[in-house]
Amino acid sequence: MDRYQNGTILKTEDGQPYYKSKFYPNIPVSENDFYIITSEGDRLDSLANSYYRDSTLWWIIAMANNTTNGLLFPAPGTQLRIPINIGNILTQYNNFNNAR
Repeated sequence: MDRYQNGTILKTEDGQPYYKSKFYPNIPVSENDFYIITSEGDRLDSLANSYYRDSTLWWIIAMANNTTNGLLFPAPGTQLRIPINIGNILTQYNNFNNAR
């Protein structure tokens, strides 16, 4: 996944812009995970909206499936793991990215 894709542009004290990149936690397999087989037209953001009611959480599905090529369109017939208990994932993500 491109570390700068969802980065924030900040400025140094002398006004020079720089990216504050985001880092994503590892997402271990859980017995509560849900598995799906993708269909034509499925997108990670629409799947995140369906399962999490938040399309911006597409990165959870991407990271859980090592789909870090930045593509939102998985090939039809691909098995995807959908982590269901995302509270700890979001806590780790926020703790790490807010601490930097």
